[in-house]
Amino acid sequence: MFSIFRKKYPSSAVDFSGVKTDMHSHLLPGIDDGAPDTQVSEELKKGLEDLGYSRFIATPHIMWDMYKNTAATIGTALKNLQANSDRHNNIRPAAEYFMDDYFNALLDEDKPLLTITGKKVLVEFSFIAPPFDLKDQLFKMQIKGYEPILAHPERYNYFAGNRKLYDEFKSMGCLFQLNLLSLTGYYGKMPRELATWLVSKNYIDLVGTDMHHGQHLEALRRGNNIMNTLLPLLESGRLQNPGIDF
Repeated sequence: MFSIFRKKYPSSAVDFSGVKTDMHSHLLPGIDDGAPDTQVSEELKKGLEDLGYSRFIATPHIMWDMYKNTAATIGTALKNLQANSDRHNNIRPAAEYFMDDYFNALLDEDKPLLTITGKKVLVEFSFIAPPFDLKDQLFKMQIKGYEPILAHPERYNYFAGNRKLYDEFKSMGCLFQLNLLSLTGYYGKMPRELATWLVSKNYIDLVGTDMHHGQHLEALRRGNNIMNTLLPLLESGRLQNPGIDF
């Protein structure tokens, strides 16, 4: 069968081995807008391993209007992937929670959340406008004992005009996870500028691929300039990826 991943690109300058763990990806088959089936899951994962990653935390969307995932559906998708090969013992499940009414209900009902590590939970919200009660929701997470990780904070363009909000989120104790492709301009000029600024502020705690499809993999392969930012982050010791429990 034809594979869109067979074409190879030079990747000698791209090396994610120091990061070790990709803690934000959509590799699990058939449950969100990521890999549609196990073949694509395996090819995407193999491509990331070729770039140096050795461990993976799968974070499918839990967004109740579109992707009604639960620990059960996510666990089943992982089992389906692992059933195809014994190469997939280096991947474990978590989630990327959209901060909607369903997420609030999970918190109110003390339902256990899927964590990246410890009590750290990956959350996102709309790219159009933030929830009106965003700070209250983040505080509620903390009251429940969780540590919020804001997924790709550089992609919320509406924060560009009020960057003090990033200071406020940091002062609240939120962690920031940067999409590596933002450093290449893949998502546009503003996310790249915000990514560079957040790095300069020493606000980035974690990095992830946010891998969805082959175009993301090809862009990472070609993204040699990623290393100009990633290497100083690794050398600073601030990046938490290498120390994630697995």
